[in-house]
Amino acid sequence: MLWIVIGLIGQVIFSLRFIIQWLASEKAKKSIVPDVFWYLSIAGSLTLLTYAIHQKDPVFILGQAAGSFIYLRNLVLIKKNNEREGAKY
Repeated sequence: MLWIVIGLIGQVIFSLRFIIQWLASEKAKKSIVPDVFWYLSIAGSLTLLTYAIHQKDPVFILGQAAGSFIYLRNLVLIKKNNEREGAKY
């Protein structure tokens, strides 16, 4: 039962990112992807990856591992961009 709860928590976190993105886009009146989207992506993906490893599901493991890498890379790019923009002032 604990692993089902962990899997469900991961899925909820992962799904929240779309709600946040949608709300941010509605507020801006254009499609945008806020930084929190990527934080929720990595948190949800790592939680789901943990669940997939426990379930020993190679397809799920591969999908979440690849996604986690992409989400983490986006966060690194955002951090570098923010540092560059901060250096301009």
